[in-house]
Amino acid sequence: MSSDRQGPKRDRILEAAVRVFARKGFHNSRIAEIADEAGVASGTIYLYFKSKDEILISVFEESLDKIIRDIEAELEVIDDPRERLRTFIRRHLWLLREHRELAEVLQVELRQSHKFMKEYEPRHWVEYLNIIAAILKEGQKRGLFRPDISLGIFKRAVFGALDEIALHWVITKKNEGFLDRAAEQLSRLILDGATSGAKGMEARRAEPKLKRARLA
Repeated sequence: MSSDRQGPKRDRILEAAVRVFARKGFHNSRIAEIADEAGVASGTIYLYFKSKDEILISVFEESLDKIIRDIEAELEVIDDPRERLRTFIRRHLWLLREHRELAEVLQVELRQSHKFMKEYEPRHWVEYLNIIAAILKEGQKRGLFRPDISLGIFKRAVFGALDEIALHWVITKKNEGFLDRAAEQLSRLILDGATSGAKGMEARRAEPKLKRARLA
């Protein structure tokens, strides 16, 4: 994308779109309303985006890209995979709490876009899921997490739980304390399951190798 399609005006349009979508809903919002909110002419919108769907998808892509960078920076200084997982869960919900209008758009309005649900290639979403998978993989390598847990199932289960908690928070309009409690309980629930008997399972898996080594 050329540099003339980047910059403060484009950012202003996306920020305005978040406010309009959160206030009126995706289907009920018009390009003209986004333009008014951003303080630009309606025709200016089309210099940056082809359609309302493209605006919504851009909100998702750029928001998730920022979330990924924020979380990766925080996880980089944490060594223990168990604490990384706790931090990932807390940070995911904290970011939504700090940006409630954006949370409403990502959790509710994004699902209203046929283009997103049917045609979008979720590159950033896959990248986000792989952060979770990398935490599990490192924990398994160190014998902290059960070795029989599938990376694919684990990363989708964690994200699915976070997604459902965030959706419930948005729809029911619960206070921010709900997300703090949810982060603590979800972390404990997932870690209890992922770490239960991890050392014992590693030892049992190693037994046949040890027996073969003694017989050799």
